[in-house]
Amino acid sequence: MTGLLALAVFLVAFFLIATEKVDKVKVVLVAAGLMAVLGLIPGSEVFFSEHEGIDWNVIFLLFGMMVIVGIVKQTGVFDFLAIWAAKKSRGRPYRLMVMLMGITAVASPFLDNVTTIMLVAPVTVVVCNRLRVPAQPYLIAEVLASNIGGAATLIGDPPNIIIGSRAGLTFVDFLVHMTPVVVVVFVVFVLLTKVLFRSSFRYNEEHVAAVMALQERRAITDPVMLRRCLVVFGGVVVGFGLHAVLHVDPAIVALVGAGVMLLVTRVDVGDVLAEVEWPTLVFFMGLFVMVGGLVHTGVIETIGTWTVGAFGDDHFLAATALLFGSSVLGAFFDNIPYVATMAPVVEGMVAGIPDAATGEALWWSFALGADFGGNGTAVAASANVVAVGIAARTGHPISFWQFTRYGIVVTALSTFLAWIYVWLRYFS
Repeated sequence: MTGLLALAVFLVAFFLIATEKVDKVKVVLVAAGLMAVLGLIPGSEVFFSEHEGIDWNVIFLLFGMMVIVGIVKQTGVFDFLAIWAAKKSRGRPYRLMVMLMGITAVASPFLDNVTTIMLVAPVTVVVCNRLRVPAQPYLIAEVLASNIGGAATLIGDPPNIIIGSRAGLTFVDFLVHMTPVVVVVFVVFVLLTKVLFRSSFRYNEEHVAAVMALQERRAITDPVMLRRCLVVFGGVVVGFGLHAVLHVDPAIVALVGAGVMLLVTRVDVGDVLAEVEWPTLVFFMGLFVMVGGLVHTGVIETIGTWTVGAFGDDHFLAATALLFGSSVLGAFFDNIPYVATMAPVVEGMVAGIPDAATGEALWWSFALGADFGGNGTAVAASANVVAVGIAARTGHPISFWQFTRYGIVVTALSTFLAWIYVWLRYFS
């Protein structure tokens, strides 16, 4: 009974978010409050449970990176990169989109897709404003590329960190098993964008000529501050890459990096905090509590166990169920708490398989489904929510359905390609 009640609260909230009848922050706050008041999630779990409450690692990672981006923005480097990208692409819309997607997809496996979006999105907005073209298609394409690229490594997508920890899989394991299919999916996606966003590719010679005449170096307002920021940011990137060795969570790395950057640049703290996407952080907290209610009442585990258990000893069918099931569920329930909940279920399945290679194939199917499912809707992954928040703040709002109508297509295609890959590599 509690499970049905939790599911009802979640579905009503999701409907309101999808239809945008009410501000999404208000919706998640009310829904989260209902989960707690109705006893669908204990009050203590909301603040202290890693799997059934607010994931503070994600919240503080986002906060730290927002502070860093806010400081770096004051140097003018985003304007510099925007002018450079516009000039390199010669203002050609599709060429510009491919360039921005390529940068995003290459950076995401090493910085994680959320961090990459927070760095690339401001550049995208500036360059689109310069060229007088709508920024929404470029931002959506970048988010989809970041979720695809981030799937390639252990640290590129938050669900991978959870899976790697639970399954004992290393950074190299992810590179070997995930990167090949990620490359194929990304190449297909790049070709697909020419069709998906064809109506958005506008070319205006006058605006392009004006941008081509700009000197990008003049956009840098404080070279000394920029050098200091780059040194600190370099340290943050190294910290992200070594977090598994140093056993320091990425959220701590981001917070320390933000603090050090504030010290060495001596910027006004009030100005920097004004750049933080507070509505986005609050939305995440409410969303975590909503999903926590589904976790606590056993809804997600019941769905996952039933789906997987229905296929018995047919391991390829089980891998197929994990891949497509995770893709669908991850698109609607946020793939971070979904993976945290389902990981023990998958671990139990793998434990009953004598062949280690076959068992590992189930983990890769699970990871691919969850990662690619993150493109399904505007709330399916952290990077999506962050990008939508930045878009709204900069005057280029992206509606739930504007994002989702592209995301669903990309998710379906990438999941199908991943299914072929799993079959050919592990079961043929």
